[in-house]
Amino acid sequence: MTSTHREDIQRRIIELEVEHRDLDNVIDLLIRDTRAEDLQLRRLKKRKLQLKDHISLLKMQLVPDIPA
Repeated sequence: MTSTHREDIQRRIIELEVEHRDLDNVIDLLIRDTRAEDLQLRRLKKRKLQLKDHISLLKMQLVPDIPA
């Protein structure tokens, strides 16, 4: 893996982590709002899980393969 590719992955991880954190804040605000729609909350939570999974996959790409 080239250093440029590695940097691109790290940059993307940071972007996704920021989006994940922002979603977390929005979800917290909506939970406190009694008028919040359940469907909207479910969609945001699903997106948050997708982001977490994507971040995990990208982080796994950064781990070098170690021969067994």
